[in-house]
Amino acid sequence: MFQTFDEVSDPTLGAGRVAQLREWLAAKNLDGFIVPRSDEHQGEYVAERSERLKWLTGFTGSAGVVIVLSGRAVLFVDGRYTLQARQQVDPAVFSIESLVTNPPPDWLKENAGKGLRLGFDPWLHTISEVKALRTALEAKGAELVAVENNPIDELWTDQPDAPLQPVEIHPNAFAGELAKEKLARLAAAIAADGATHAVLTDPSSLAWTFNIRGNDVPHTPLALGFAILAADGAHRIFIDKRKLPIEPIAYLTQLADISPPSALETDLIALAKTGARVALDPALAAEQLRLLVTDNGGTVVEVTDPARIPRATKNAAELAGSRAAHHRDGAAVVKMLAWLDRQQPGTIDEIRTVEQLEGFRRAVGEETQMPLRDVSFSTISGSGANGAIMHYRVSRATNRVLADGELFLIDSGGQYQDGTTDITRTVPVGTPTDEMKERYTLVLKGMIRISMLRFPPGTRGSDIDAIARAALWQHGLDFAHGTGHGVGSYLSVHEGPQRISKTGTQKLLPGMILSNEPGYYKEGHYGIRLENLILVTPEEAVAGGDNAMHGFETLTLAPFDRRMLQPDLLNKDELQWLDAYHARVLAEIGPMLDGENLAWLDKAAAPLPHLPH
Repeated sequence: MFQTFDEVSDPTLGAGRVAQLREWLAAKNLDGFIVPRSDEHQGEYVAERSERLKWLTGFTGSAGVVIVLSGRAVLFVDGRYTLQARQQVDPAVFSIESLVTNPPPDWLKENAGKGLRLGFDPWLHTISEVKALRTALEAKGAELVAVENNPIDELWTDQPDAPLQPVEIHPNAFAGELAKEKLARLAAAIAADGATHAVLTDPSSLAWTFNIRGNDVPHTPLALGFAILAADGAHRIFIDKRKLPIEPIAYLTQLADISPPSALETDLIALAKTGARVALDPALAAEQLRLLVTDNGGTVVEVTDPARIPRATKNAAELAGSRAAHHRDGAAVVKMLAWLDRQQPGTIDEIRTVEQLEGFRRAVGEETQMPLRDVSFSTISGSGANGAIMHYRVSRATNRVLADGELFLIDSGGQYQDGTTDITRTVPVGTPTDEMKERYTLVLKGMIRISMLRFPPGTRGSDIDAIARAALWQHGLDFAHGTGHGVGSYLSVHEGPQRISKTGTQKLLPGMILSNEPGYYKEGHYGIRLENLILVTPEEAVAGGDNAMHGFETLTLAPFDRRMLQPDLLNKDELQWLDAYHARVLAEIGPMLDGENLAWLDKAAAPLPHLPH
């Protein structure tokens, strides 16, 4: 199994650890410290060594930050994690604030006292984050103070070592472009930005640029490291050579000089002293990198990571791989749904379902000679009230039986060498209530509206987010997460900059893959989420229209549960889309099945009886 189900945090430890931190701060003449859930690469998924926020608070979510002052400690999380945070942290120690509506800079504007000295680790905050924090504190007569040594690293006596998993070369058949060609493109982009060099800090960009993959963080095939790319082609990669077998080290040597990560600061200082103009992405690069350049005579050019958009706009080989991965994954999910339908309510639990689904993914991978490399994230398997916890992670302590009259939400994905998948389905256990059916249909309606959408060039994710919510809004309902995130190509299941959300400012470009996942969550009762991955298609002329439009191609292939539909809430176009989608699922996934699984899909994907055929 790629997943474990043991308890991963103990909220009772928070009080003692916060007390230790306060003693450390007092000795350093600091009034507080800010601990983010990030590492030196500012990634969402981090190695166990970098789980400083979890160690201090007990909170295990993938986004959050805590501010510890002498008299209070505040944990900031977004809407996905509000319920989870309440369960995982000690309420006597930590209060909880919204990371979205009252983020740390805003909170500090209201709560920082004059003369307050707030410590921070400049390796763990981006340039943009530090700018916002410093502005907020200075407005109150307070100060943001960089520390040389992170206090958590000093207090965490059994902190794990840095990961040393082996690096592998990602074949060109799946990458679709040689690394030397990518490097030439990026070098030209660096020069066009008016820089002499650019620092790649995002391991996803490092992996994409050099066509390598690793296993340094859970469920995402990343090799932690950095690179300094040069407009003149003299590139440098900073990665521990202990992670490089003979073939990868010979391969990388042809592309760049290889140095250990510890040499990054020295090399960057040396470049700065020559007057280098160094491109740093303010949304991704650590504040420490900015300090190293500016304090040593160099100039920081604040531009987007040059690999970010090329990585997000998939080429033909990557798209072919994604489609193949989704066919394979669809067959595994259909087998799981068919198996689930054969179980009696009360006879299986959340963990058993996770194990069963992973088993189906492994088996289909073996049958098709494209093995499952990992799951793409810890499966969200929520029965009843657990389904209302948006990013619930089942443990042996929280594991629930799938009981009669409840809903079951399962959000999962696979990592295959040719693509990354992410799919969510919600199914009834026994007979659903009318309310459940109504809200499921409203969620599905929003998903279908996004799937059917045509939109002009220049459209951003924020321009279309409301389309997924409109039907829910009409009934006084909503969901507290974005409608969609970007997805990588055998990389991170959460890839930027593309997303469909209220704050999604990136233009949607052909080749970008996003999730389409509206939801509804009734705290203490049930959760509903439906998710397909969708691909932005090139603009095309519309018959009878004046302007060419982009659209979405749906990649995910698995049926929706007919028992949950309230058809009168769907209009004719939406019903026809659903019928056509199910016909496609049957046509493309059916040949990969046989016996009772094929019979189940034949029934699940049959034409809806209320449509004329």
